[in-house]
Amino acid sequence: MTDIWFARWKPGAAATSGDPVIVSVTEFTPHRPWTAVGVAARGMALRKTWPGLEGALGMWLWLAPDPRCPRSGAVSVWRTEADLRRFVGRRDHVRIMRAYRDRGTLRAKTWQEQHFNPPAIREAARTFLAELA
Repeated sequence: MTDIWFARWKPGAAATSGDPVIVSVTEFTPHRPWTAVGVAARGMALRKTWPGLEGALGMWLWLAPDPRCPRSGAVSVWRTEADLRRFVGRRDHVRIMRAYRDRGTLRAKTWQEQHFNPPAIREAARTFLAELA
């Protein structure tokens, strides 16, 4: 299995409940390895905003450290799909996506989990990301 490093869980503003949650996994593969540095810096900046995001339960940034093709992204967990869409449409997120859209390939997957179970969610994300490698 491909090495995938996860940053620590960053909690969001939403409280957990027994309700289903929405999981979003993103993967960015840059065309040139040095592009990964800028993507990582912007990902860390967005991560700092997580505690104030309405509907965000939390997130992990992740990195697959291959010097030929470093992949990175995020696994985020949301209360509802509307909460995720609101984040995707935020000005700062849109600005980053536009800045990097021609510098690599972005893939994403979103699904619903019946319960908020961080270890199970992270393992499902790891499996999905390994399949993309």
